[in-house]
Parts: sequence; structure tokens; C-alpha cells
Amino acid sequence: MPDDNAPNPTSEKIRCDACPVMCYIADGKAGACDRYANHGGTLVRLDPLTVIQGGAQAVAFLDQGENAQDWDGDVIQGNRTFVTAVGAGTTYPDYKPAPFIVSQQVEGVDMVTVVTEGIFSYCGVKVKIDTDRHIGHERAIVRVEGEAIGHVMTAEYGSKMLSLGGVEHLTGGSKKEGRVTCDALMRLCNREPVEMQIDDGVTIVVQAGHAPIINGTPEKLMRVGCGSATIGMFAKQWYGHVDEVVVVDDHITGVLSEHEAGKGLDMRLSGIKVKGRKSTPGRYFQVADPGTGWGGTNVEDPLTILKPADPKLAWPGLRLLMISTTGEQWAYYILDENFVPQPADITPPLLATAERIAENCEPSLCSVLFMGGAGGSLRAGVTENPVRLTRSVKDALTYVSCGGAEAYVWPGGGITVMADVMDMPTNSFGYVPTPALVAPIEFTLRLADYAALGGHVDHVRPVETVLTPAIRKVLPNISQPDPHDPQNYRWRPDRKGRRG
Repeated sequence: MPDDNAPNPTSEKIRCDACPVMCYIADGKAGACDRYANHGGTLVRLDPLTVIQGGAQAVAFLDQGENAQDWDGDVIQGNRTFVTAVGAGTTYPDYKPAPFIVSQQVEGVDMVTVVTEGIFSYCGVKVKIDTDRHIGHERAIVRVEGEAIGHVMTAEYGSKMLSLGGVEHLTGGSKKEGRVTCDALMRLCNREPVEMQIDDGVTIVVQAGHAPIINGTPEKLMRVGCGSATIGMFAKQWYGHVDEVVVVDDHITGVLSEHEAGKGLDMRLSGIKVKGRKSTPGRYFQVADPGTGWGGTNVEDPLTILKPADPKLAWPGLRLLMISTTGEQWAYYILDENFVPQPADITPPLLATAERIAENCEPSLCSVLFMGGAGGSLRAGVTENPVRLTRSVKDALTYVSCGGAEAYVWPGGGITVMADVMDMPTNSFGYVPTPALVAPIEFTLRLADYAALGGHVDHVRPVETVLTPAIRKVLPNISQPDPHDPQNYRWRPDRKGRRG
């Protein structure tokens, strides 16, 4: 007879060992990370293992002629499956082999993919924001909920850059700073919007694949070029319709008649003088302070960047166009008898050039690149001799991907990777409240090379054994290289088709 007073084993908490927090989880509840739960006394993974299923059907776009019947619509060779690390689980406490080490034959070669959800304390994101507007000075602190999570980096061509996260913010500050940083990183990597405040700068909403929202206003266009480049690109289209063009830009403001492009068109010097520091003819720095106005300056009235015209060169009736680097702001003037610019109705040809500039501007977007260092736990999950994995990656014998997406591996020591979150499956990232980000990483190589580097060959299993009904299948991203492609490796076929 059963003992009615015996404890119900499923009512007891179980301990999760998937990360250093080591949660005790009650039946029917999830751990602090929301990734593992107690289901009837068994620790289960809540997110499904994700595989990229090859062989998706596509529409032929070329006339294949006599061989048309040979084309079956397959976007990659064969119906190969690539097992990503999304939903795979971790190697914690480090000495365990990776959760999935799967093998399959590809073009006659035995390949292995080792997949792990890495617990990244050393990680962050690099954010590219397409905008001319001043968001904050270089090195300004970026905050979420008042906590410092990173800083403004350099301004690139038509974009501003942020460096967010990193171990100093995750572990080097207060407990709240670490928690807020980890949460912001996870949301950014999972393509969710995050509102940030930049010291002495703007409030900005960043979301991968979307336009930035600066002080409540969505950006539309990134600039076609700096003021000087804009002069060079559109000088011929202005020629004959205007006597002077000033392209207002925070970095390099251009003046057409002085510029080499104007000289090449044999334009007469206009005598229009621009404030700021002259660089080379027709190129001016620091014409105004940075801001959210014309061309990333604080200018709302473009005439404020002009000095009095030179009466020896200027003339009444001179036609002056002032325009921004996106073509979104423009103003047309004619000089009066005192050489003072007076507003005038813009002519159709000049209006067309403003529209042409805007047409040549690309849509303003936010790009989020995950960046992390693959340390001991990741490498130990691949091989008992971790340095051999590092060398194998550097020697192009092992291909590194993140959620199936191509990962850029930085030169130098270690395995420091960077991947575009837009190329990865949705919801690829999680967290553990240590705090650290959980991110997928895969190592793909030949089975022979895996054995040579001391891999956990006893744990290799055919890919078919992991293809259960519970897995999540996603289509391949045709803009991304196939991790199995021999062209990724040093041993790729030579010109005669032989392998090294």
C-alpha cells in the first residue's frame, strides 16, 4: 500500500546547473533566466532547439534553357540541415561537452558542428545609427533607466556609433547597473526597441532594422555625403541654374564656387563667405555647433553661418542655394543691392536637385552587432585542449557562426566574434542573472580535424538524431554563407577538384 504521508517528489524544488546562479526551481515554475523550468521534477529547456532547414523552395529568375528541368528550386545544394546553438543549452560548469555535437556528410566530407549557448560576461554590442544629427559628444555616457550602459564612439560617414555593454558595465558597477545593462543588451540583440539617454545629448530609441527615433522624431534619411562630397556629386546639375551653393554640414561644409568642382566648371567666385575654419578651397570645418538642425549642426536659419559677402566679388542678383546633406532642408536667396541674401521662390531645376539628393540618400536604420569573446567554457565544450580550437579557427579549419549567421572573427589572440543580429534567427539571445548574456555560437569543421584537435568525439551523433518534433525550423538566410560550404575552409577544393 502506498504511504499517503510520503512526500510528493514532483512537489520538491530541483536545482538547475545551467549557469552559476544555480536556481532552485519549484514544479511548474521557471528559473530566474526564464530558459529552464521544473516539469514534474525534470529540468526542461523552454526554448526549442533551432535548426536551419535547407531546401526551401524558391522561384527561378533566370532562363535555364535546355537545363531548366534540372533545376528543382532548391536554394542550397541538397536538403541539408544546420543545427544552430539557439535553444541548445550551455556547457556550465565548463567541463561538460557541448550540448549538441552533430555530424553529417557534406559533398562526400564528414563534417561536425559543435553548438553551445555561451554564457558571455565579456560581451556587448556595437550600434550604428544612420543620422546626421548630433546625438552626443564622443565618449559621452549612454544611459538606460539612469544607469550607464556604454558610450558614444566615433562618428562615421553618415552614422553615429555606440559601444554598449562589456564586462565593466555588467560586473564592474552596481548590481542595478549590471542588471539594466544585461537587459538592454538582450533586448537590442533580440531586435527589440530600447530607449536611451545620452549625457548632454539626445533621447534616442534604437531598434535593429528600424529607423532611430531621436527626441521623439523618427529619422528618415542618412546623408548622401559630407558637404564637400555633395558639391562634387551634384555640381553639374546646379551649374547654370545658380551662382553659389552652400551645403551645410557639421563636419565639412561645401561652397561650390570655391570648390574644385566649381573651378572645373569655370564658375565665377561669388564672394559668399562662410564662418568656420577653412580646410582646402571650398571646404570648411566647424561652421556651427553640433545639433539636430541642418546637416547635424544647431542651425535652424542657414544664413547664420554666413559672413557678410565680399563686395569685390559678389553682385546684386546673385542666386544662392543653401541646402543640407539629405536635401530635406533647403533655402533659396537672391542678393539685393547691398549684397544681403533675400528669400526667393526656388526654381524648378533647383528643387529637382534637392529631390535628387534625397533620392540618393539611403533610409536611416539602426544596426546592432553582437560582439563577444569565446572563453574557457565554450572552448572546453569543444575540446579538452582549448587552445587547439583557437588555432583551428585562426587556421581556417574551423568555421565560426552565431545562430547560423556568419561571424567575423577578430585577428589577434582568442576567439572574439562579431555578428549582425539581423542575420540570426529571432529571439536568439537570453540571459542569466549573474548577469551575463546567453548567445548562440557554433563551430563547424571536418570530423578528422575535430578528432585531431582533441574534440569530444565520443559525444558526436548523427544530425538525424536531434531532429525531433520539438525542434524549431527556420529557413536559411540566402544572404549568408552556408557554414558547410568548403569555400569557408583552408582545405577547400583546389582548381583540379582535389581536397587538401
